[in-house]
Amino acid sequence: MPRIDNDIKLDFKDVLLRPKRSTLKSRAEVNLIRNITFRNSKQTWSGIPVIAANMDTVGTFEMAKTLAKHKCFTTIHKHYSVEEWYEFALHNKEVLDFVAVSSGTSENDWQRLQMILQKIPEARFICIDVANGYSEHFVEYVRRVRKSFPDHTILAGNVVTGEMVEELILSGADVIKVGIGPGSVCTTRKKAGVGYPQLSAVIECADAAHGLGGHIISDGGCTCPGDIAKAFGAGADFVMMGGMLAGHDQSGGDIIERNGKKMKLFYGMSSAVAMNKYAGGVAEYRASEGKTVEIPYRGNVEDTMQDILGGLRSACTYTGAGKLKELPKRTTFIRVTQQTNEIFSSNTSEK
Repeated sequence: MPRIDNDIKLDFKDVLLRPKRSTLKSRAEVNLIRNITFRNSKQTWSGIPVIAANMDTVGTFEMAKTLAKHKCFTTIHKHYSVEEWYEFALHNKEVLDFVAVSSGTSENDWQRLQMILQKIPEARFICIDVANGYSEHFVEYVRRVRKSFPDHTILAGNVVTGEMVEELILSGADVIKVGIGPGSVCTTRKKAGVGYPQLSAVIECADAAHGLGGHIISDGGCTCPGDIAKAFGAGADFVMMGGMLAGHDQSGGDIIERNGKKMKLFYGMSSAVAMNKYAGGVAEYRASEGKTVEIPYRGNVEDTMQDILGGLRSACTYTGAGKLKELPKRTTFIRVTQQTNEIFSSNTSEK
């Protein structure tokens, strides 16, 4: 019998961070570096836990090279060939600590993953990515990867509830991707009616993961640097972005001219565009669960990264967190009905 969960579930837009007394004199004093030891691989990673999503218009080799300069991470999309991976690794050894090899769960994905990791032993992160992380097939695939690569760190998802986070961690995953439907080009909530407000999903899944010594990624739903700060405040160990990093020089895809303005294509990996490109079309048994948009060309991603990391340092300063790791302990969320004053939003540009 259907039941209704009447507990309030919140999204990033529903809250603000409450400021707290701070001894920090400057944003420059904030340390965004995390030193993380993963539960199952026992590997240790040091960096700023901001991640570019494994979408082919975001998770590119070019994006990885730029983000690695900031000690940030990129999950490389799964449509690069083994030869392209080898060439990238040959000339960018220093970047390999900040990238993951992405894989689906088909037999072709498995063969490709093995070939890449055999050719590039320095690549120690694997991202197993499906839209629906609740299937038994997915859990079995995670176990298969863990058995074959016991020392690699495995990122796996996507899910939005604590019990599935626990299942995946106990099956061998180290970091669980959390988010169903919040992405800017995801239409799962419209097509399937399935989803979970992202802030509440992060809070609940972080609690489940941390109880087992695991970690989570908040994947999707961030529209501005403040949302990233809220995700970290809610307990996320990493925050993954797609739309916020799309449209840049490093994002892949061609620049399109529209009415004298430069645009770039951005689409979900379950969209008709992606499936036509990589799978020969949308299979007759499924619907497209992603949309395609043209977004303004945004130049070098360096400027966007400075904005993101600057906003994160500012959030830590307002809440009195000297380190990013301390932000959840310093976080009190205030429920709101309005985020910002939008009176001039339609006819002015931000300087």
